[in-house]
Amino acid sequence: MRDPPPPGVLHGRFAGRTVVVTGAAGGMGRVTALRLAREGARVVVTDVAAEALERFAAEHADLDLVPVAGDVTREGDVQRVLAVAGERVHGLANVAGVMDGFLAPSEVDDTTWEEVLAVNVTAPMRLTRAVLPRMVEAGGGAIVNVTSEAGLRGAAAGAAYTASKHALIGLTRSTAVMHKGQGVRANAVAPGGVLTGMEAPMRSRLAPAVLGPVLQTVVPAPASPEQVAALITWLLSDEASNVNGAIVPCDGGWSAI
Repeated sequence: MRDPPPPGVLHGRFAGRTVVVTGAAGGMGRVTALRLAREGARVVVTDVAAEALERFAAEHADLDLVPVAGDVTREGDVQRVLAVAGERVHGLANVAGVMDGFLAPSEVDDTTWEEVLAVNVTAPMRLTRAVLPRMVEAGGGAIVNVTSEAGLRGAAAGAAYTASKHALIGLTRSTAVMHKGQGVRANAVAPGGVLTGMEAPMRSRLAPAVLGPVLQTVVPAPASPEQVAALITWLLSDEASNVNGAIVPCDGGWSAI
């Protein structure tokens, strides 16, 4: 079933531009890719879920969605995405992410730690590293990383996810500082809960007692994927031309508590 167009779409805002979006087979990545395409972008969409990605592109054949299935924690798959994107990449949205079962530092296993860091930090780093030379040569570009409320505090997830989202904020700020003189902007969106259907079961013995009361008391209602996508799209656009190195919460006020 086709997704209805969200309100506020600015037709033509990304006309003639190529944007890469990760995690595009579902959730925030899918909605972000749709919004960009509806605003005129050629969107190179990537995800490990190959069938879902192809189905997504087929359902929206009238839009310029170019699917490249792959695992962008791997350098070879990153290079395949860039080869399809072409020499001019105007924007990159690192949306893909995985949770960690709310495992505390005393509970986290190596497999969970390595997977979460690979998807949430290494993949965005590799894609950022890959697009930067093209952006710099062309005189500019915009990168948006999706971090989390867990990148702002220690009471929103487990050790691996929290560490990964803090690290992604560091990568965002470093990119913004190092490449601002070359016309590249890097910002991050920090959502709280989002209605994506992504399951986040607690596999921790500690988390229910330690984090449960906090999350039940202070967390606002979840955002819709469209609300987060609207912010990502704005940060990728020329309307945010003076915004660089910002970490922008999209959490219903959670970060203000």
